Amino acid sequence: MQKITPFLWFNDQAEEAMNFYLSIFKNSKVLSVNRYGDGGPGSKGTVMTANFELDGQVFTALNGGPLYQFSPAISFVVHCETQAEVDGYWAKLSEGGKENQCAWLDDKFGVSWQIVPNVLIELLGDPDPVKAGRVMQAMLQMTKIDIEKLKQAYEQ
Repeated sequence: MQKITPFLWFNDQAEEAMNFYLSIFKNSKVLSVNRYGDGGPGSKGTVMTANFELDGQVFTALNGGPLYQFSPAISFVVHCETQAEVDGYWAKLSEGGKENQCAWLDDKFGVSWQIVPNVLIELLGDPDPVKAGRVMQAMLQMTKIDIEKLKQAYEQ
């Protein structure tokens, strides 16, 4: 068992969210689902907690009611090798949600994600501050990251 597990508090969409994420990430599976019984506080038979794995990362989702909302202060970074991978995750996770600046999006449940090509991290870390600065300026103009535009900015 991993030492630290992200725990996501949903109003009443834990099972729907889990199934949505399972449909997007390869090598994913349901680990367990616990349902409310007669003692509540949720309706009998509805999901209390769901434990699932997304590409090797275990998550727990709770239907805890409307007390808390998600915030971009916590997000999940999806590292991508290719533009096709960026495009795929971006399209699926942003569907019904909100696209934000610089690789960030909020999915339809309000969970924040960053869809980041590995080349972005590499180019931003270049020891030449002029090249890294051009990449930063290019990124700041984007919502979904365009790898080719990043490389063009780097090579200018």
